[in-house]
Amino acid sequence: MKKATKLSLILVLSILTLGITNATAQHKKMDEIMEDVFTERDKNLFTIRFFDALTGNPVEKAQILIESIGVFETDSAGRVQFPKQPDGLLRTLFKKEGYIAAVFMVDVAAETILRNRFIVSPVLDINQFRVVLDWGEKPKDLDAHFVKANSYHISFQNTRVLSDGTGRLDRDDMDGYGPETITIERIDANAEYSFFVHNFSAERNSSAGPLSASNATVRVYADNRLLKTFQIPTFLNGKIWNVFKVVNGQVVDWQ
Repeated sequence: MKKATKLSLILVLSILTLGITNATAQHKKMDEIMEDVFTERDKNLFTIRFFDALTGNPVEKAQILIESIGVFETDSAGRVQFPKQPDGLLRTLFKKEGYIAAVFMVDVAAETILRNRFIVSPVLDINQFRVVLDWGEKPKDLDAHFVKANSYHISFQNTRVLSDGTGRLDRDDMDGYGPETITIERIDANAEYSFFVHNFSAERNSSAGPLSASNATVRVYADNRLLKTFQIPTFLNGKIWNVFKVVNGQVVDWQ
């Protein structure tokens, strides 16, 4: 009886600790967003931020080339700031040793940046394959699912780390924005894989917000480069976004 009570207490404390951690992370993200809004309004400066796909931490001392504007270096908050620009797309190159170089399109509309948080991937081993999901403020909890046909299913609730070490869920995000990241050690060219996103928030709260409004983006990395980027369709219905498959070793749209 004492043992059962002790186990119950440990479980309760674990849940409370997780809740506090998630709340703290959420507040930090919201503070960053408000800071960027005030900087834009009061100082006429745009802010863009870069975060690590495995840890979610800011990426410091990265070189950021914004086409036709200039070259900048991220600070300890993973942030660069530059003068406000007219509406349009700003082609932005991210580079840092130990990370995969990537190009992002910064969308300026109605004199503001629609999305200023970008996720970047550390370099991969030669055969590794990585999928990174990020999104907006709501719904809070989107889940990444990577499935190898007739074999395994990686997600927060299934296999976080495969027993043979061939794949893992690197990061599970439950408080908005992401990233949520899955890394596979090797893709079998003779197998078929699929990746989808589930709106887990909608399972717990019917007013959590539709998946289609999440502004979710999925980026696929292999051969130490960004292979493909998928943007969630605005016309999507339901709680599931079927994103892509891997067939004969090739990433293809899920149709």
